[in-house]
Amino acid sequence: MSTPADRDDHAAGLIRVRGAHLHNLRHLDVDLPRDRLVVVTGVSGSGKSSLAFGTIYAESQRRFLESVAPYARRLINQVESPKVESITGLPPAVALQQRRSGTSARSSVGTVTTLSNTLRMLFSRAGTYPPGAPRLDSDSFSPNTVAGACPTCHGLGHVHHPTESLMVPDPSLSIRDKAIASWPGAWLGKNLRDILDTLGYDIDRPWRDLPQPDREWILFTDEEPVVTVHPVREAGRIQRPYQGQYMSAARHVLRTLSESRSAPARRRALEFVETLPCPTCHGRRLGPAPLAVTVADLPIDQWWGMPLSSVRDLVRQVRGAAEEGDVAAALTPELEARLGVLLELGLGYLSLDRQTPTLSSGELQRLRLATQLRSGLFGVVYVLDEPSAGLHPADREPLLTVLNRLVGEGNSVLAVEHSVDVMRRADWLVDVGPGAGVLGGLLLHSGLVAALRDAPESVTAAYVLDGAGRAEPREPRRPHGELTLHDIERHNVHGTDITFPLGVLTAITGVSGSGKSTVLEVLGEVLGAHLDPGSRTEPEAEGTDEDAAVGGLRSDLPRTSGAEQVRRAVVVDQRPIGRTPRSNLATYTGLFDGVRKLFAGTDEAKRRGYGVGRFSFNVKGGRCETCQGEGFVSVELLFLPGTYRVCPTCHGARYNPQTLEVTWHGLTIADVLALSVDEATEVFADEKGVARSLRTLTEVGLGYLGLGQPATELSGGEAQRIKLATELQRTQRKGTVYLLDEPTTGLHPADVEVLMRQLQGLVDGGSTVVVVEHDMTVVAQCDHVIDLGPGAGDDGGRVVASGTPWEVAQSAQSRTAPYLKADLP
Repeated sequence: MSTPADRDDHAAGLIRVRGAHLHNLRHLDVDLPRDRLVVVTGVSGSGKSSLAFGTIYAESQRRFLESVAPYARRLINQVESPKVESITGLPPAVALQQRRSGTSARSSVGTVTTLSNTLRMLFSRAGTYPPGAPRLDSDSFSPNTVAGACPTCHGLGHVHHPTESLMVPDPSLSIRDKAIASWPGAWLGKNLRDILDTLGYDIDRPWRDLPQPDREWILFTDEEPVVTVHPVREAGRIQRPYQGQYMSAARHVLRTLSESRSAPARRRALEFVETLPCPTCHGRRLGPAPLAVTVADLPIDQWWGMPLSSVRDLVRQVRGAAEEGDVAAALTPELEARLGVLLELGLGYLSLDRQTPTLSSGELQRLRLATQLRSGLFGVVYVLDEPSAGLHPADREPLLTVLNRLVGEGNSVLAVEHSVDVMRRADWLVDVGPGAGVLGGLLLHSGLVAALRDAPESVTAAYVLDGAGRAEPREPRRPHGELTLHDIERHNVHGTDITFPLGVLTAITGVSGSGKSTVLEVLGEVLGAHLDPGSRTEPEAEGTDEDAAVGGLRSDLPRTSGAEQVRRAVVVDQRPIGRTPRSNLATYTGLFDGVRKLFAGTDEAKRRGYGVGRFSFNVKGGRCETCQGEGFVSVELLFLPGTYRVCPTCHGARYNPQTLEVTWHGLTIADVLALSVDEATEVFADEKGVARSLRTLTEVGLGYLGLGQPATELSGGEAQRIKLATELQRTQRKGTVYLLDEPTTGLHPADVEVLMRQLQGLVDGGSTVVVVEHDMTVVAQCDHVIDLGPGAGDDGGRVVASGTPWEVAQSAQSRTAPYLKADLP
């Protein structure tokens, strides 16, 4: 419901924020002009996202939710309101954040943009059908519906076949010794072994010596007999019989793949199956009837597999051949216009069937942005999270054109951004800072870009106005060896040889979609195959690194030379360090183990008999059982995504009152988790192990983060730097290759300088660092550059230039060269 102040501010064309105090915002007041491109910037952790998303967008969302039915509102009211005194003049808001969608293989570029819907309608109403074939509705052209999906693979295009060699990798073992690797561990696996024993199978005989019919039944039977099991337990345990139902190893694997919502469980199950093209549809995903219908002489699955640029050409062809009044004449103009926006945003290399889990967060946000541009909305504020992320400098101009078009259509754009180029082109610039965490949260500047010079505390001003951050002149390092990938065949990279120098810092560059991430992916898999690290598993305990080992090997790996010089390979990516509030910085880096030992060593803990486990919030005993140690409880909302709110019992402390009665130097274990890294560095200065972990976090610019800050609140850039800090704790790094995909995403230019110091330090210590990067200030500081292109998709995948930054900057064929040249000293 609008107020007089709202109406006044609406007339004045302003969004007025008063007293914003979410996270580290210090009762911030700011006036933002509407119908303008407003950029919010500041160092990482300064509070800019708290202002844009946590305050302005959250308040708009709250006002919208007030309009829903009272019953639903009663549930929604459990979600906390934005921490702000007032916001007036606020239009409805749409948020486009840098978040990945779900991991469903059925989510694609076509479904995210809804282009698939229009294309299906085109095939349904304007397609060429075989003589006598009935007309199909649009659902029949979707692999995600019963009407359209191939009945064998259910629309996935492939089938999973468990095999004996994968499920039983070591046939010299007996069933009791866990020969069947695909069975679950712990008690469930033991139950299945006990059931087989009860059924009369020899579980102590080596697997290879069992009769073939027995092995076949154990692994592949569809029978699920129920028997009474008399388990043999350890002395002192209750020997109680139970009714056990058998499930074959293959059925367990296939059921996990079809029913489990656990990503780690599904990944583990995939280790025991061969994934093959569907024998019925041969990977085309649809049934025979829809595949027999064509438009422009092509079935719909061939339209899905084309680059969007080729799809637009086909649509133009169909539009040109359509007569006035035809269905095609009605559908193709809108289809062509929407494809045009995607091409304008530099996404023409993507195909409609490209799965969204394989997209970068920047690509996904630009897909959503293109969809919004054609939505026809008017008078809304679009809140964007680094729309330039993942964009080559050559692709930024079209992005700015699209953003200004949104403004020109009567909307406001509020973008959290770190790109200096985008900042300079903003109508209005807001700088939050001056530092991170408790040192940030203040409004330093709100006004025209040129007036930023009048903000003496602004770290941003030097980069935007004076070009700070450019590379210093220096000689590139000399490599001590090289590693070559021969005849790479993956996605749009075909038959390409690429040589990586060892012992130096290498940047892989090129326009968006040129094949950079593909090459980095192949390099990681090649090194994984060479080092044979074993299968990767999700972390189950505190301080476990889920991303360190390179694994997930494929069969299309290229021939390699020079890999024997590498001792270890590490992918440091921007994936979350955890998916629930239970994961945090302290547990991931392992420093919390040392903290818990300090608490367990206090006199009070010894008197009460509390061990180290008492101070873990992941196990029963010391944790709060209401939230089970998370500090938050999940709130399920009708018709809306679930969310988290602070636990009503422990109020976010994670522990029960008895545990919190134990103190170390006057602090409870919950108090320690509430400390920032900088504060903890002072508190634990004399504790060598803990202090070392804290020091590496400070060195990568994360001193403002709280030790117990949930992983769900960390940005991708913060997660990546936490992983990097974990690596920096290692004393032996010589011979290690570090692979980083766009490590500067989410980083202010000042934070990029901090990151570069750490990467240069890794190389100085004998390691090799390979980064995919669009930030030319970073590329200019590298020793070696590999530029891919010249274009995107089928026009990319080739090495355009390779050499020192100075050599690549002279290339006439490279689209990177002019931008790199501008940043060289």
